[in-house]
Amino acid sequence: MNTPSPLLRRDMLRRCGMGFGALTFATLMHEQLSPGSVAHAAAENPMAPRQPHFPGRAKHVIHIFLNGGASQVDTFDHKPELKKWDGKSLEGGNLKTERKTGGVMPSPYSFKKYGESGIEVSEIFPHLAECVDDMTFIRSMHADVPNHEPSLMLMNCGEARQPRPSMGAWVTYGMGTENQNLPGFIVMCPGGYPITESANWRSAFLPGVFQGTHIDPKAEKVEQLIEHIQNSRLPLDRQRAQLDLLQQLNQRHFAPRKDDAQLDARIQSFELAYRMQMEATDAFDIQREPQHIQEMYGTGVHARQCLIARRLVERGVRFVQLWHGQGQPWDNHDDLAKNHASLAKQCDQPIAALLKDLKQRGLLDQTLVVCSGEFGRTPVVELPTPGANAGKINGRDHNHYGFTAWLAGGGVKGGFVHGATDEFGFKAVENKVHVHDLQATILHLLGFDHERLTYRYSGRDYRLTDIHGHVVPEILA
Repeated sequence: MNTPSPLLRRDMLRRCGMGFGALTFATLMHEQLSPGSVAHAAAENPMAPRQPHFPGRAKHVIHIFLNGGASQVDTFDHKPELKKWDGKSLEGGNLKTERKTGGVMPSPYSFKKYGESGIEVSEIFPHLAECVDDMTFIRSMHADVPNHEPSLMLMNCGEARQPRPSMGAWVTYGMGTENQNLPGFIVMCPGGYPITESANWRSAFLPGVFQGTHIDPKAEKVEQLIEHIQNSRLPLDRQRAQLDLLQQLNQRHFAPRKDDAQLDARIQSFELAYRMQMEATDAFDIQREPQHIQEMYGTGVHARQCLIARRLVERGVRFVQLWHGQGQPWDNHDDLAKNHASLAKQCDQPIAALLKDLKQRGLLDQTLVVCSGEFGRTPVVELPTPGANAGKINGRDHNHYGFTAWLAGGGVKGGFVHGATDEFGFKAVENKVHVHDLQATILHLLGFDHERLTYRYSGRDYRLTDIHGHVVPEILA
């Protein structure tokens, strides 16, 4: 007895309601895949390079994520008033954050002016401070809530609660990538995952081919960085023959299921894995760099991932995200003076070397480097509370009211400060920049109108900035 074949969605629409469902579906597909649209080009070859809405200054993005929330008043937003108010309560009381807070806590670090621009930077970033004339500091960033999970989703995906595509997925959806032998969106996080894990680089309702590829840069050998990158049993020509047969079978299976984005992404992943065998071996092997370049970046996992990031954008990878580490390392509710200094020491030299290296190779003008956390920290001390925070002292609570992000290259001004927090660094008060505004500006630098880079899903056009966001023209070079 023959088993009836499953009823496909298109067949169901064609048979139901005298075919009107199929007509509606065809209309929607025509709108989504009309010639010249981003979706139409993506359907032809999802990762092929594509032109943005207008000529952009940046072609690549490196997003450095200080996950956990670095303190703005201890890094890039000097507030001398904190010393005058040491231990005192703020007039009008503290803003409401996640936990109880007390009196003013001055920064344990000194600040100094650097470069021709005279921008003040904390002593914990001495190498990065040498690059201030190539950087724009946005000191008036603000988010929505003082909690890690929704703030991470807001910064990475433009939406704090509902599943949405990540910024890297949107960029590769809009621009494709210049190197078809490497993923267009690569994520490195030493030691494992941050909180909310792969949701930070998901593609959500965008085709799966646009999601980030996670790599743990703690591994020092390419074979450890990318599992099974080499086939020890078959030479390349035999693998090619196998994949050709597999491709024929897959395409036969895919033909009646062309609206299955997950299946399409899985099929394409086999081809990409094959092509990566040669390209990835070269791109991720930092031992091929001259000794003086390796010494410029320093040693350790952050040096390795920053140098790999430069090698990736040099080879045409569109979006590279560098996380500081597993979990939320910058979440210093306790002993901030020791912990922030230790974290900064791990990444200061590598990040500065990345900027200098991109610049000396002529890549900084076309590579936008963005550095931020999901929010900042309070200028007042966090009070010990029963439970998880019992016994913790000299730390700062989460602060979404005001924090700092910096950008370099890719069409932003150098040696420039935009916006300001209040005299204590608690709240953005001048030229406020919401996370959606930062995202709109990043897309603008890549050549996109953030209101036009959309994807139709469930009867609605979605975009990275949701229904919000304004480009910040003051920071554009």
